Amino acid sequence: MVKPSKSYARAPLGEGGELRIIGGSWRGRKLRFPALPGLRPSPDRVRETLFNWLAPVLPGASCLDLFAGSGALGLEALSRGAAGCCFVDSAGSACARIGEHLQRLGATGGRVVNADSLRWLQARPEPAPGFDVVFLDPPFGQGLLEQCCTQLEQNGWLADEALIYMESGGAEPLPPLPSNWRLHRDKRAGQVAYRLFRREAGALSAGRQIG
Repeated sequence: MVKPSKSYARAPLGEGGELRIIGGSWRGRKLRFPALPGLRPSPDRVRETLFNWLAPVLPGASCLDLFAGSGALGLEALSRGAAGCCFVDSAGSACARIGEHLQRLGATGGRVVNADSLRWLQARPEPAPGFDVVFLDPPFGQGLLEQCCTQLEQNGWLADEALIYMESGGAEPLPPLPSNWRLHRDKRAGQVAYRLFRREAGALSAGRQIG
């Protein structure tokens, strides 16, 4: 059972919007998320495409949902058989709501961390968790992708052949990414670009621009 820490358990939970889990054991469940500036769950059609891409690797996977917001991506992963997911977000109300959802759904593999994602990534995990799948959906237009990707790669957060999903504004160019990240899937939906990268262990060299 997930136990929200005191740092966010008492945060106000204003009503915002509703998301629907679209596949797996919790398919069709509707969950509320708090009203927060910039909180925009990935649209259903984007999540459906993404989780079709991830279907072969998701069962039993260890996942990380950075800038978790509504928790839509991590909750969808757990619904579809991921062994665990760590949700990280700086908003206390968002973390508290994700914790409530995990308890309501009986999700024993969920963990919620109320922290700034960039600062959290600066630490080196002990022992290294080697996340198999990372969801990276930061606020658009703030230059956060490059810093997150660098820290994920350099600080030991990724499994050897991890998959890294990222969303960005359709007009935003991709920043320089680790050279051992290979573009695996690439698609757009309206003003959102979403991509899936595969990490190749042992192939790291100087960073380069992808895309």
